[in-house]
Amino acid sequence: MATAVIVDGIRTPFVKAGGPLTDVDAPELGRMVVRELLDRNNFDPAAVDELIAGNVASPADSANVARVIALRCGMSQASIAHTVNRNCASGMESVTEAVAKIESGEAGCVVALGVDSMSNIPVFWKKRFAEKLFSVVKGRSPLQKLGAITRFRPSDFQPQIGIEMGLKDPVSGLMMGDTAEKLAREYDISREEQDAFALRSHQRAVEAWKEDRLSNQTMTAYAGKKANPIEQDIGPRDNQSLTALGKLKPYFDRRWGTVTVGNSCQVTDGGVALLIMEEETAKIHGLQPLGRIRGSAYAGCDPARMGLGPVYASAKALKDSGMKLSEMELVEINEAFAAQVLACLKGFENPPQDCAAYEDRTLLGPLDQEKLNVNGGAIALGHPVGATGARLVLTALRELERRDQRIGLATLCVGGGQGAAVIVERIAA
Repeated sequence: MATAVIVDGIRTPFVKAGGPLTDVDAPELGRMVVRELLDRNNFDPAAVDELIAGNVASPADSANVARVIALRCGMSQASIAHTVNRNCASGMESVTEAVAKIESGEAGCVVALGVDSMSNIPVFWKKRFAEKLFSVVKGRSPLQKLGAITRFRPSDFQPQIGIEMGLKDPVSGLMMGDTAEKLAREYDISREEQDAFALRSHQRAVEAWKEDRLSNQTMTAYAGKKANPIEQDIGPRDNQSLTALGKLKPYFDRRWGTVTVGNSCQVTDGGVALLIMEEETAKIHGLQPLGRIRGSAYAGCDPARMGLGPVYASAKALKDSGMKLSEMELVEINEAFAAQVLACLKGFENPPQDCAAYEDRTLLGPLDQEKLNVNGGAIALGHPVGATGARLVLTALRELERRDQRIGLATLCVGGGQGAAVIVERIAA
């Protein structure tokens, strides 16, 4: 079996939705980050066999956004591209699929991309509005059109917000934030604990940028009519405080809840690209690998408790790889919600009965938080849904490199009741 290696990776700055990247759609976000990745490695786009893009908020005018990005960044028309959607784990799915393609011999070089422009998630109208509007269009005379117009009612003009629709699970009927509230109650996680965790995310992200720890994984993006440069993540708050977080009202359960916009991930635009090759191909091109995927796993769980997905997936990935959580030198858990991450930490110590670690308690166990999200997480950096899984892989590998360490875990929960996890291994130069 061929050996797949991650040669390099780069990401755009992560920018809050509605911010400077508002007018940059997913195809352009993807194009700019893939092109930057290939240019930095002096690698001919035409030599890429395939591009796999993780994307959730699929643009209506770019149904297979991967193919659009591939052609726009200069890849050959003979190359192939496809888009994957595993909700929050889409970016991670693109990485594991790329590795599988190379290990099976189907490809020698694959770009794994995660991208989402959450600023451009559309607003929808109710079906009855569309039907009445269509009647206006079909009207053959001014009188027929006027008659169709008179059938509109004020309630027809109430839009359905696409992002809110996407954050509601159709099986459990719960908003993602409600699943976090459920875990907060189940694991007795207080509002104070959640706010303290959120503050730490901001503090670590701000410190990481001040100490220049993230610049080697982040490109400069240009946006707007004046092509203003964006060099850093727009999300981490230098002045964040427990006092400010404490003033925020619960967002999902307005009366009894503890989950706020302050201790939840930010809605964000961004893209991440990784150059993945067969090991011998990298040698031929004179490229030094950054790392490899030592093991990976996806696992299902109760959609109403989807935040525990990392517990299930991590246990499975570690078991399949013959490793233990205690061996991980770094751990990245996506901060969908502070309550969700804190619940996972408790779940690592006491796994649910239907988890692979329930019978083998040596797989998981207590996690030293000094190893966890050392450069902050999605509460500060943001969570472009289709991109985050790829960012976790890139962030973990770059931090292992900086610390001269070898092995780490990247994991995240997945809306709909799944978890995803990969074990990353740094390859020393």
